[in-house]
Amino acid sequence: MAMKRNIFKRVFYFYYDGFRNMTVGKSLWLIILIKLFIMFAVLRIFFFPNFLKSNFDTDKERSDHVIEQLTNTK
Repeated sequence: MAMKRNIFKRVFYFYYDGFRNMTVGKSLWLIILIKLFIMFAVLRIFFFPNFLKSNFDTDKERSDHVIEQLTNTK
């Protein structure tokens, strides 16, 4: 009778063995991680400034502005 392991351990080892045996996939994952880093870290700094932090001093002012923008029907 085979020893039955926990489902989480089996899922972990399934992916662990899959990643360990990859050849081309490791390079592709490296490219994906570099691309995600560029998208979220580098581009965020230059193209997505924190509007609320730079234009309002307190949390109350920020929340009032957000509520006003969300409820503004124009």
